[in-house]
Amino acid sequence: MDADEKRKELQRRHREAEQGGGKERIERQHKAGKLTARERIHLLLDQSTFEETDKFVVHRCTNLGMEKRKIPGDGVVTGYGKVDGRLVYLFAQDFTVFGGSLSEAYAAKICKILDLAMKMGAPVIGFNDSGGARIQEGVVSLAGYADIFLRNTLASGVIPQISAIMGPCAGGAVYSPAITDFTFMVHQTSYMFITGPDVIKAVTQEEVTKSELGGATIHSSISGVAHFATHSEEECLAQIRELLSFLPSNNMEDPPYHEPVDDPNRVDSQLDKFVPTDPNQPYDMKELIVTVVDEHQFFEVHPQFAKNIVVGFARLNGFPVGIVANQPAFLAGTLDINSSVKAARFVRFCDAFNIPLLIFEDVPGFLPGVTQEHGGIIKAGAKLLYAFAEATVPKITVITRKAYGGAYCVMASKHLRTDMNYAYPTAEIAVMGPQGAVEILYRREIAESADPEKFKKKKIEEFRETFANPYVAAERGYVDEVIEPRQTRSKLIRALEMTSNKRDTNPPRKHGNIPL
Repeated sequence: MDADEKRKELQRRHREAEQGGGKERIERQHKAGKLTARERIHLLLDQSTFEETDKFVVHRCTNLGMEKRKIPGDGVVTGYGKVDGRLVYLFAQDFTVFGGSLSEAYAAKICKILDLAMKMGAPVIGFNDSGGARIQEGVVSLAGYADIFLRNTLASGVIPQISAIMGPCAGGAVYSPAITDFTFMVHQTSYMFITGPDVIKAVTQEEVTKSELGGATIHSSISGVAHFATHSEEECLAQIRELLSFLPSNNMEDPPYHEPVDDPNRVDSQLDKFVPTDPNQPYDMKELIVTVVDEHQFFEVHPQFAKNIVVGFARLNGFPVGIVANQPAFLAGTLDINSSVKAARFVRFCDAFNIPLLIFEDVPGFLPGVTQEHGGIIKAGAKLLYAFAEATVPKITVITRKAYGGAYCVMASKHLRTDMNYAYPTAEIAVMGPQGAVEILYRREIAESADPEKFKKKKIEEFRETFANPYVAAERGYVDEVIEPRQTRSKLIRALEMTSNKRDTNPPRKHGNIPL
């Protein structure tokens, strides 16, 4: 075979691998509203930057006639490329090849990509679209999953890991996305569950569809498994690109700086009257956030789950920040089980990847109730407390209104090594709200009063004037400065500049024991 023939043979092998499961299966994938593995990769990456690895790998199974069915690539496309000029590694499961089922060779391809990403210090994006373990390979396939899970765990906190569920993801396969940092799902075409509808019906007699059991809506709003739910694969890929723009490539780097076009000294006078004077009147904390950040752009994470707390990314004077904010417009901004866990995971991610934290606080306390107590609100709240206390990145808190009781302590108070704590003049920092305090402190006097309501109202006003304000805390140094709300942007930017060279450490240890 001469050089020309060898080149043609190489080209033929490339074409064969790029056909995946063949034209018919690709058409079936498109009819289901799904892109192919290679289409997803090319849409995500900068143009012409994809370099594929292990393109000609095939399985080694000889059971049940599999030795006669070998397709180059074996059901997963792997490689590396660039997003906004920055290196990323990828694997994309190909449902057109053996239903995307995982084999020993397939798992080895993914493990190789994860190993390379760790060595080079670059993010990994995985596109999940698989029927699960390849039954013909038995325990070898299960071993492949475990090999992947180990690498996901070792990479956690070292490089960003992003999972996009683009079709089925069931059984043991769900644990890889569960370990990664962010999970995306697509409405109508993706689902995740440990056991499918047929098994559930056989065991519990419950009838449920795949979407009702583990669709994008369920996991983004009820279980919290998915951080994002998009209406199309194209939207999903665009959001992954945007998310990556806030993240460093690894835990040794700073987040990417973008040249700002927004004035760092911009003053927003409407903020002076933004927080209602009535402590029971709700307002949308996200409106405050977008007013303060660069170009009014806030990239919210987990927007449909635990809406009483808001988390996400933004920029201040070009520098990425992670934002955690109580949401008075939902459950009065109380902390409950789901919001505590949601925020704790986000705080720990930001701390792992050197992303400064901004906290906007308006919290009346923890959500009361038997369901919350029996569900472990104590343990859940402790997770958020632990996350803030453990974090060594710059931490800046702004108390806009309520900061009551234990929730005041938890939400990055000065006592948890927070670097700068600001408060608005509307801030109320106290053990509890004025009404509850008066009803406890003056219970006997209220009962004996000729006009209990008038007496109670008077004492509530006295308590609010004496205790429910920012100045008692400011006198103690628990609040560094009481600021005019219009100054919020400039104050935060200066605080971030001041803390840019912050160095803080935790005691030497293997790891702490967060209350999981």
